Amino acid sequence: QVQLVESGGGSVQPGGSLRLSCAASGRTDDVYFMGWTRQAPGQERTFVARGWSTGSTHFDDAVRGRFQIFFNNDKKTVELQMNMLKPEDTAVYYCNAGPFGHGLTRPGPYWGQGTQVTVSA
Repeated sequence: QVQLVESGGGSVQPGGSLRLSCAASGRTDDVYFMGWTRQAPGQERTFVARGWSTGSTHFDDAVRGRFQIFFNNDKKTVELQMNMLKPEDTAVYYCNAGPFGHGLTRPGPYWGQGTQVTVSA
């Protein structure tokens, strides 16, 4: 049993910033990867940024250079710093976590409930 609790979503103007946080609780011993995905209406859910216990990270091309990911493997928390936000970043953002072998070609088994991010003038 692993629960992911998200916070930090909201509305912001283009060019603004938001910081999303996610904390894992419960039986988190096998959590060695945490990251963020997003899904807009009518679109597939895609990874935005990910981090592993080795310190490795991966960013989607659409956000590279604008977003930062901070994964604390000891605390089992992950933060997504979103800068220079664009309207196309508007989506529901879902925290995702799992064992080390997840997060690249497949998502982890643990999901947050989702938090809305809206970027508009």
